[in-house]
Amino acid sequence: MADSSSAAKSDAETEELLDRMLTRLALCDDSKLQALLSKLLPLTLSSLSSQSTAVRNKVLEILSHVNKRVKHQSEIGLPLLELWKLYTDSNATPMVKNFCIVYIEMAFERTDIKEKENMAPMLLSNICKLPHQHQEIILRIATKVFGECHASQIDEEIAKKYRLANDSQDRELFIEFCLHLMLFQQPSQGGGCPPGLSIAQSDRVTGKHPLKSDVLLMRKLGILNVIEAMELDPEVVYPIYLAASADCQEPVIKKGEELLKKKASTANFDDPKLMKKLFLLFNGTTGAENVAPESRVTPGNIALKAKLMSIFCRSITAANSFPATLQCIFGCIYGSGTTSRMRQLGMEFTVWVFKHAQINQLKLMGPVILNGILKLLDSFSNSESDVIARDTKTFSFQAIGLLAQRLPNLFRDKIDMAVRLFDALKVEAQSLRFIIQEATSSLAVAYKGAPATVLMDLEALLLNNSQVEQNEVRFCAVRWATSLFDLQHCPSRFICMLAAADSRLDIREMALEGLFPVKDKGRSTDQNLDLKYPKLGNMLDYILKQQPKLLDSSEIREQKLIFPSKVYVAMMKFLLKCFESELEQSNSLERSSEFLSSVETMCLLLEHAMAYEGTAELHSTSSKALITIASYLPEMIASHYGSRISWLKQLLSHVDLDTRESSARLLGIACSALPSPASSDLIYEMLSLVSVTNNLRFEAKHGALCAVGYITADCMSRIPAIPDTLFQNILRCLTDVAKSETAILASVAMEALGHIGLRVPLPPLCDSSGSVEILSLLHEKLSKLLSGDDIKAIQKIVISLGHICVKETSSSHLNIALDLIFSLCRSKVEDILFAAGEALSFLWGGVPVTSDFILKTNYSSLSMMSNFLLGDVNLSLSKCSFNGKSEANEDFHATVRDAITRKLFDVLLYSSRKEERCAGTVWLLSLAMYCGHHPTIQQMLPEIQDAFSHLLGEQNELTQELASQGMSIVYELGDESMKKSLVDALVTTLTGSGKRKRAIKLVEDSEVFQEGAIGESHSGGKLSTYKELCNLANEMGQPDLIYKFMDLANHQASLNSKRGAAFGFSKIAKQAGDALQPHLRLLIPRLVRYQYDPDKNVQDAMAHIWKSLVADPKNTIDQHLDIIIDDLTIQCGSRLWRSREASCLALADIIQGRKFEQVGKHLKKIWTAAFRAMDDIKETVRNAGDRLCRAVSSLTIRLCDVSLTDISDTRKAMEISLPLLLMEGILSKVDSIRKASIGVVMKLAKGAGIALRPHLSDLVCCMLESLSSLEDQGLNYVELHASNIGIQAEKLDNLRISIAKGSPMWETLDLCINVVNTETLDLLVPRLAHLVRSGVGLNTRVGVANFISLLVQRVGTDIKPFASMLLRLLFPVVTEEKSTVAKRAFASSCAMVLKHASPSHAQKLIEETTALHIGEGNVQISCAILLKSYSSVASDVVSGYHAVIFPVIFISRFDHDKYVSGLFEELWEDNMSGERITVQLYLGEIVSLICEGFASSSWARKRKSAQAICKLSEVLGESLSSCCHVLLEALMKEIPGRLWEGKDTLLDAIGALSTSCHKAIASENPATPKAVLDIVYSACTKKVKKYREAGFSSLDQVIKAFGDPDFFNSIFPQLFGMCSSTVANISGPIPMASDAVKTESDDVEDSSVPREKILGCVLSCICVARVNDILEQKKNLTDMLLVSLSPGFQWTVKMSAFSLIKELCSRLSISNGSEEISLHGSITSLVQELFHSLTPKIVECISTVKIAQVHITASECLLGITKLCRQLASVNWTDVGFKEELLHLCEVEKNEEAKSYLKRCIEIFENLD
Repeated sequence: MADSSSAAKSDAETEELLDRMLTRLALCDDSKLQALLSKLLPLTLSSLSSQSTAVRNKVLEILSHVNKRVKHQSEIGLPLLELWKLYTDSNATPMVKNFCIVYIEMAFERTDIKEKENMAPMLLSNICKLPHQHQEIILRIATKVFGECHASQIDEEIAKKYRLANDSQDRELFIEFCLHLMLFQQPSQGGGCPPGLSIAQSDRVTGKHPLKSDVLLMRKLGILNVIEAMELDPEVVYPIYLAASADCQEPVIKKGEELLKKKASTANFDDPKLMKKLFLLFNGTTGAENVAPESRVTPGNIALKAKLMSIFCRSITAANSFPATLQCIFGCIYGSGTTSRMRQLGMEFTVWVFKHAQINQLKLMGPVILNGILKLLDSFSNSESDVIARDTKTFSFQAIGLLAQRLPNLFRDKIDMAVRLFDALKVEAQSLRFIIQEATSSLAVAYKGAPATVLMDLEALLLNNSQVEQNEVRFCAVRWATSLFDLQHCPSRFICMLAAADSRLDIREMALEGLFPVKDKGRSTDQNLDLKYPKLGNMLDYILKQQPKLLDSSEIREQKLIFPSKVYVAMMKFLLKCFESELEQSNSLERSSEFLSSVETMCLLLEHAMAYEGTAELHSTSSKALITIASYLPEMIASHYGSRISWLKQLLSHVDLDTRESSARLLGIACSALPSPASSDLIYEMLSLVSVTNNLRFEAKHGALCAVGYITADCMSRIPAIPDTLFQNILRCLTDVAKSETAILASVAMEALGHIGLRVPLPPLCDSSGSVEILSLLHEKLSKLLSGDDIKAIQKIVISLGHICVKETSSSHLNIALDLIFSLCRSKVEDILFAAGEALSFLWGGVPVTSDFILKTNYSSLSMMSNFLLGDVNLSLSKCSFNGKSEANEDFHATVRDAITRKLFDVLLYSSRKEERCAGTVWLLSLAMYCGHHPTIQQMLPEIQDAFSHLLGEQNELTQELASQGMSIVYELGDESMKKSLVDALVTTLTGSGKRKRAIKLVEDSEVFQEGAIGESHSGGKLSTYKELCNLANEMGQPDLIYKFMDLANHQASLNSKRGAAFGFSKIAKQAGDALQPHLRLLIPRLVRYQYDPDKNVQDAMAHIWKSLVADPKNTIDQHLDIIIDDLTIQCGSRLWRSREASCLALADIIQGRKFEQVGKHLKKIWTAAFRAMDDIKETVRNAGDRLCRAVSSLTIRLCDVSLTDISDTRKAMEISLPLLLMEGILSKVDSIRKASIGVVMKLAKGAGIALRPHLSDLVCCMLESLSSLEDQGLNYVELHASNIGIQAEKLDNLRISIAKGSPMWETLDLCINVVNTETLDLLVPRLAHLVRSGVGLNTRVGVANFISLLVQRVGTDIKPFASMLLRLLFPVVTEEKSTVAKRAFASSCAMVLKHASPSHAQKLIEETTALHIGEGNVQISCAILLKSYSSVASDVVSGYHAVIFPVIFISRFDHDKYVSGLFEELWEDNMSGERITVQLYLGEIVSLICEGFASSSWARKRKSAQAICKLSEVLGESLSSCCHVLLEALMKEIPGRLWEGKDTLLDAIGALSTSCHKAIASENPATPKAVLDIVYSACTKKVKKYREAGFSSLDQVIKAFGDPDFFNSIFPQLFGMCSSTVANISGPIPMASDAVKTESDDVEDSSVPREKILGCVLSCICVARVNDILEQKKNLTDMLLVSLSPGFQWTVKMSAFSLIKELCSRLSISNGSEEISLHGSITSLVQELFHSLTPKIVECISTVKIAQVHITASECLLGITKLCRQLASVNWTDVGFKEELLHLCEVEKNEEAKSYLKRCIEIFENLD
């Protein structure tokens, strides 16, 4: 970019500058082009802002050259960052920007991945302000980077940069482009733009180059990862994820679906913006006329549409987005390319729209959609059966049904739609009929309130369709009839009557419900009483209008039935309802003639129904209907049927029992209209039929017997009565039947006697021998019958005994009757017991029925009238008018009452046998129920109450329920004091504080437990009776065990009492009213708890009383909530497990949905109760505790959620619950409590928001400690055995940390970070500091460190007040920590705090950190990790202390510990841009540190310092000269003295320093080289092998470095001496070739001098020596070489000797040409000696040593000697005798290089010859 000075230059200067740049560019080599372009390209582009044409042309020329040079060389990078800065410069001209964007695009292609990642977020900033074309380019660049860098994952640091892009316009533009790219697919062969895009959008995505499939895949995955990292609102990203889930590539689909579930599941589908986008994806804009062709968006693909439809069907907004909704529906149904699935979804959406669209929207869309549906239906033929047609029809009819519910006005004015649907039900396929049936049923609502003409048309339609063949049509016809019209509508009721005989059960039930809605159990009694039936006359007229022949009847019942019997039955019952309803409405005794006429017509209809072909049910119903009419209009019926006696007599032999009995009863009624003689004749006729000698069939006898009873009873009530002789005949006949016939006929005969007894006392039977009482005569027979098993016969006999005794005055009769009844006290048949109770009631007197009521109505028994277990006694018996006066003689019955009382209270109710107690309960209840208003019963009420209270604890359910029923009856009968006493007693029973009950004496077979209640005995026998329990206790040797059994039994009885009391209470509560109010506070908590009792029976009983006692349960619980919760929390700790379980379950339900003011004071107690229950000993209680825990968790989470609860209440709730969860929950030893507590705490942290702040310190510390305390113990086991199974400790630590980071505790900590503010730091930081010092466990310590890092990152500069303290705390922890993972974590947190520390503290910390490098092991590791953290996290702070840090890093790289040195090496590489520059920059500090190292007493530091000198020498070379004297001096000081491990590095350092700085050393002091030589040589004489070898290496370097010729004379004699000493140490056989690889240390003692090292030093000496000095030592040299080539030395020594010979030959060869003539002779002499003495040795080495390298070097050496010989032609050569051997060696030599050398030697020898 051009700076300000450049901008001021003139155009000419600019042009000249550009010209020079062009020249420089042209001369620049490709390898340096990138560096040049980094400066040149921005400057060139900025020059385009000039208005000068010449300047612009020159710029274009430069750019053209650049383009040509870099076009095909992608490795040449362009300055991306500089170009972007130039592009975003506010002063840049459009032309500059246009050219910049081209090169930015090119630069992105050439830059590395890391830079692309860092640059991409910058591209998206302020993109909305760029030109449209540039936006597209930049967005394409960005998405390309996504594909290349983020397809698999995205780095967190990069993600943070993307999240910073918060400009809404930028984000919207970016999201839109991403959506278009996600929708883009590879174009098909036919071309066209992809679905969901326009041509312009498609081109915008691709640019100039088409996208390949794999590239497109990567970009889409990259986009998904980037958008996920940006953490945008789900509504913003939902379209992208949805498009991805409908992609054609599997990875994209999988990722899209995953993100939909994980990130977008909370999207608000009612967001208008989101729905607008989704509708655009579905519909496109292809139909819009004002949109350019290239901008028209095509609809999405089928897969995407299918997913969109499922979303639309969950959105209310989508249902109200007219006209897009309409377009969407028609697109699904009629759109091109639509599928069966789309039609299905379209119709499903139609259904949704019709359900949820606003009415104003629906009014616009409804008619249009309806017309479309009807056209669609019309387009199909009925014969079409393919799936598509069937599905379409199905959804169409569904939609019509829904629309009818929402817009009934569309259909109400005409019946066209009704006709269409009914016709469709007839003609459409069976599979569619159910759907059409539903739609038709829904359509009925539309015609509610339709005009009268429409309703009349509907009546005809329904009547026609009610009898068709198709079930569905009939169903809908009846449904319409019942729903459209009320009960008074005669045509619709007639349809219901017809349907009552339908073949389908559902139609029959619906029809009956239309006729008799009283049966609807959902309605209350009050509603049922308000039913308005049509007038009897109107209903009959309509029926007869439809079927006039219904009144045809004949004397012999041969008429034909027009309807099925069930129709008649329903018709009769409904007409009877109309009859009763009209009577109730008109209470006048004067009946209108119209009504009486209707009744006569109805009687004719009933007679018609008695035709032979009718069913038994029809005849029974019709005859009972006649009795019912007779009960209201007896005179009319009597006069009507007095003339039809013969017709009635036919019915006496009917096959149906009820019909026979009703006919007999009707005959008795009709007789009242006959004169006495006619009645007597009729009786004689009946008696003749039932005589014992007459063999009639059973039915005829039964009917005649019934008729005798009813006729005789009627006659005896008249004055005058029938003659006594006839009466005696009647009684004798009935007695004979009772004695001689079967049980059934005997019971009927007794019933007839009973009916007569209701009118008059039965006189004794008189004959010639005297008179006898009837019951005395029958006693034996009756006893036998009552002990039989014919239950119905027994019932009739027992009730007849009661009837007989009503008017009876004979004490013997009464006593016999009582004995017979009491003989049934052990019966287990409930019906018999109730029949006996009814008989006793008649004996007692005061029953609420009269003789006329029993004889002249459809009366069957008192128990059937009272519904003793189902209904209300008062209601059932209220129809019977009773004046309270007994019809019997009170004196005789007083004795009976005493006998009954004694039997009940002294024998039965407190019997040891449960069946007797049950019988006593039934009979006492019967007396209280039927004779309750009798004065004697009134007096006995307290005793009766006590008895019933005692019986509440019975195990027998019937006894218990009846006792509770009796309590309610006693309450009803008693006065105020009695009522109060009863309420108090029941309350005490329910609350468990009642008085002790009367004891029952136990006998052997007294049942204490129900069978199976406590298991079996060890022999398999049952354990239930008192005797069995005693036997078990004795067998076990624990007689006292029986007391425990009885305690259990008492507890069970207590529960039973509560249950029984509940039943009683439910009755009493209805009448008690205000009397119960004082007890509610005591009762309600217990009733709530008992409703959750584990015993289902107790639950039911308590629910029953609850419903009776509490009218409004919600308000009642709200009013008494505090006492309820107090009671339940106390009972959660009860001794009884059932109380604990019930309390937990009750609490779980009762606290749901409560507000804080309701439960705040109890919250802690509830949590405590839940925790206690979760650790209960009993499993069911634990399960209940879990349920309570879930409930209180949900409650607490809601109360602590600031979005759901007021912030003040949230704070209070947090103050209560969070400390409890942290202290008692998470720290609990119970696993389930811990898990639940952690889950709740995490959710609290999510929702509490700022309300969490006061508790932040406690929560954070608890979570951090839990990271370790709640860790899986298996990991500790693995850690103990990690070394044995080969697991590295650091890897295991990393695994543990990664698991901990995935835990709920860590997630909670992340949430805590979000609410930290400055105020919370004052409490939080000290707690964290304490945890840093005292925290235990790897996870906790790493967690603390990471949390501190996140905390500092969150609060930023607000941490400054705590920085000093934290640094003082964290720094020593890093050094002390043993785990590397923890050490790194604490180092990172320390570095994070360092960013905000004051300069003085920062300096101190860095100095302390660098000082650690002088420590050992762990301390040095700490130093490295700390410095690395500082440089990566707090680089801006560290940058001022490089002079302190870099020298430490440099030197510590050379630590002997590989791990430590590796850490520092990595640190060095990460921070150094160029090693040489950095070292030069901080050389002084490094040298100073090296000197300190030498001065220290630590050998390790000395060694590191020496190695550092080696590295310095290597890197700087001569540049080190300025410091070499200091370093050399320090080194030379350290060389003398004792040896220590690693001292050899000092010698290496001297050698390296001499090599790099020899000139400076020599120039400073010429004597220094000699001193260095001497001190190094002294090291060569030491006995330690490694040190000695280092000395020789260093000596070699020193000699070579200084190159002083005098060194030869100084050193060579000593070296020769060393060589001589090595000869004496040679021992053992000559090594073979196979041994050649052995090292010298295998053959020579460590104390010996390595000969090859000596030879190396000699070689160096020869290199620097003068020739005459060499010649002086020629003998020693020759001896040294000869010895070295001897077989005693290894091949490595020989190789050194060969090298020495070659160098010697080389020096002699050069000297031969340059030295004076005086040396020539000496040289020749030496060469001749070398030739004669050494060549044989060399040849011998070639032949004996089988190593290729030896052969090559030896051959080369031999060639060197022969060449030297050839140069010295004056030498007198003689044949050395190995020429032949050379020829042989040459032939057998395998190495080509050696072979060539040998050949050349042979050639030279031949030439010499």
